[in-house]
Amino acid sequence: MPHLLVGGRRLESTWHGAPSWAAPTLVFLHEGLGCVSTWRDFPGRLAEATGCGALVYSRAGYGASDPVPLPRPLHFMHDEAAVLPEVLDAASVRECVLVGHSDGASIAIIHAGAAPSPRVRGLALMAPHVFVEELTVRSIEKAADSYERGDLRRALERHHGANVDVAFRGWNRAWLDPAFRSWNLEEFLPAIRIPVLLVQGEDDAYGTLRQLDAIEAGCAGPVRRVVLPDCGHAPHRDQPERTLEAVAAFVRGVLTP
Repeated sequence: MPHLLVGGRRLESTWHGAPSWAAPTLVFLHEGLGCVSTWRDFPGRLAEATGCGALVYSRAGYGASDPVPLPRPLHFMHDEAAVLPEVLDAASVRECVLVGHSDGASIAIIHAGAAPSPRVRGLALMAPHVFVEELTVRSIEKAADSYERGDLRRALERHHGANVDVAFRGWNRAWLDPAFRSWNLEEFLPAIRIPVLLVQGEDDAYGTLRQLDAIEAGCAGPVRRVVLPDCGHAPHRDQPERTLEAVAAFVRGVLTP
């Protein structure tokens, strides 16, 4: 599909499976260093397994989307959650399940908790964050060193092209800002009454199971968790078959009358 025009910016996007008028849509919200291409074949496979359509897009400043100025504000995830309805409208999405990874999962939580919408039927959240942990900060500091002195910039450039510095520094500097330590999304959880799936790797270097505990305790609706062994921060890349099975079963359950 063509780029989506949202808020005056062109957003890279692609579509898999059934059109929005024929079936519900899986809306993919990428991680802090992600974009359309970092999802690999997971959206297409999930669309095929569920009979849904799949909208995959890169937020502004990522992938082949229009750039944004730096620095990013510390409330950048709240801003992305606020613009999400415009993304859904631009893609003519009528009924959906949000599939979020890391920062994308946090954006889904803000969206679902701040302004619950009947078109959002469920949340499939991989490696979500609702507060800042010391483990997360230490890993993001290591990423900064790898970007400046190692091979990370070259690896990310394959996905982000000219946006690579905007994508990395916008994410990295916001998370490492001392003022970001107080960032917390737990206030949004009680308003989430739709079903939630939580998927996290046992070896996630960016968050602990305390994140899942907080979400499970805070949400008003049903929450199911899947913790995967031999899996790091990206379940859909580290354990694609198990993740596909878990998310597909959740989506089918959510959308079955």
